[in-house]
Amino acid sequence: MSYGVSGALQAAVFQALATDAALAAEVGTAIYDALPPGSLPPLYVTLGPEQAEDRSDVTATGALHEFTVSVVSHQAGFAAAKAAAAAISDALAGADLLLARGRLVWLAFHKARAARAGTGDTRRIDLRFRARVED
Repeated sequence: MSYGVSGALQAAVFQALATDAALAAEVGTAIYDALPPGSLPPLYVTLGPEQAEDRSDVTATGALHEFTVSVVSHQAGFAAAKAAAAAISDALAGADLLLARGRLVWLAFHKARAARAGTGDTRRIDLRFRARVED
């Protein structure tokens, strides 16, 4: 197994989201790899946790990465968060991302969880994707 492609995969996912017009229409430029200090906008996207498992075979070193992209909304209801989540799913599911290292074999939506976060109007949708990569 090689975890060496992880950084390249994350950078490509971030780039795909940051340049997607449909997602920009929902959240503007509020797409973060790491949350900035200070106050946050009422609706934003953040890259989250990742797990990787060996998927090497006799022809190549590879891994299956399962990663989360989260939508956080401080607006009442789920409508805005779900519109952003749909744009993320459309931008990533089946995307043919060019990686700085390695090769993306496939990228697919796996599952999502929508829930209230804490008390009040905060909503959170965690979208899980799976990516098979070769190094």
